[in-house]
Amino acid sequence: MKKEFDTDEQEAFIREVSEEVKNDNLKQLWEKYGIYIILLVVLSIVGAVSFEGFKNWQRKRGETWSDTYAYALSLENQGKYDESLEVLEEMEQTGGNIYSNIAKLQTANILFEQGKDTEAVDILEEIVEDKSINKKLRDVSAIKLASYKIDSGSREEIDALLKPLIEENGSWTNIAKEMTAMAAIRDGNIEEGKAIYTELLNTPNLPDALKMRVQDMLSVLDGAE
Repeated sequence: MKKEFDTDEQEAFIREVSEEVKNDNLKQLWEKYGIYIILLVVLSIVGAVSFEGFKNWQRKRGETWSDTYAYALSLENQGKYDESLEVLEEMEQTGGNIYSNIAKLQTANILFEQGKDTEAVDILEEIVEDKSINKKLRDVSAIKLASYKIDSGSREEIDALLKPLIEENGSWTNIAKEMTAMAAIRDGNIEEGKAIYTELLNTPNLPDALKMRVQDMLSVLDGAE
């Protein structure tokens, strides 16, 4: 019993000494680094709060521009083109994000509706050439620009817009091929147009609407021979 009691006392003593040493170390550590620990904690809290605040600010700003863009579209649908253009211009100047570029593209759409084709084309060309603009928007602009130039643009201009879309084999590839075929037929290159349409027809998973257009064009071209 005496031996067991002595062992218990020794363990208690060791724990007490360890606790004293630990407290003493913590005290020395705090005296030496206390201010830095406080600063670190404060900065961590401020950083977390700031990050959450930034995310909320971004979300609210996105909602604001989304609402503004919806308002511009509403004005356009009501035929209030000038008012819609004013809203879009404000978005272009102060948006500073994807909505600024979308506003620019929508401005071109309205100008086309107003018959101001030259101004609209200038905007689309500016978007296509500006590598800082989102690529999807540049691709859409290239398609719209090519569709306008189908009537009067040179084949070189049309190919410059469509070939990159065809070569990258992306979501616009089939439409770009169809428009290239149209440009070829416009210039009297019937065989080239037929070859492109035939290639399109053999494309796996071709959308039904596009397949029907291709089949109709091939029927017309075959009947014209």
